Amino acid sequence: MATTTIDIDTELSAVNNILGAIGQSPITTLGTVSETDGISAYDNPEIAFIYNLLRDANVDTQAEGWHFNTEKNVKHSPDTNGRIPIGNDILSMDVHDNQVRRTYDVVRRNGFLYDKTSTKDNKDEFDFDMYLDVVRLYNFQDLPIVFRRFITYRASAAAATQLVANPNLVRLLTNQASLARAALQEYECNQGDHSMFGFPDDTAYQTYQPWRNLRR
Repeated sequence: MATTTIDIDTELSAVNNILGAIGQSPITTLGTVSETDGISAYDNPEIAFIYNLLRDANVDTQAEGWHFNTEKNVKHSPDTNGRIPIGNDILSMDVHDNQVRRTYDVVRRNGFLYDKTSTKDNKDEFDFDMYLDVVRLYNFQDLPIVFRRFITYRASAAAATQLVANPNLVRLLTNQASLARAALQEYECNQGDHSMFGFPDDTAYQTYQPWRNLRR
């Protein structure tokens, strides 16, 4: 049986979707993209603006913390200076099980882990490993497809709001983003196996099933 191949969403196709949503022509390349500055200044400024909207929507969405980008109990070791580096890909973090023990109050400061409750003079120095729950930032093309679609629609609504004086278009794109978010949340519930009891991973719970009483 032949395999069906469909091009998945990329940053280029996402930018073209946004351009199409606001009535602009598609492009063939994004130009030179920098990790810190976005698209270089010598490229089309409108494309650079739309690309930045896409990037901002990507960061804002992932910062909410989802099953695919949340990791529990991740080991972080101090360097030779006793400092634990925290990369820019870490959107949020907390000490594992800190909600129970409340031993530390950690934040990222100057690129390193910093304990606000420590009594030491150098609150960013540790002589032991720290285990953190972290929310990571991933590249657009590495996200599940439902997240890429929602981010694209979210950026489209932002582009229409700022670049097009058409409230009906903004309303249409906002509704489209709302439908995409519903699909995203369904995906999150299926993948995360969440429950109101909050059971952690590697545990099992069998809910009440009436038919078991009838079998007696």
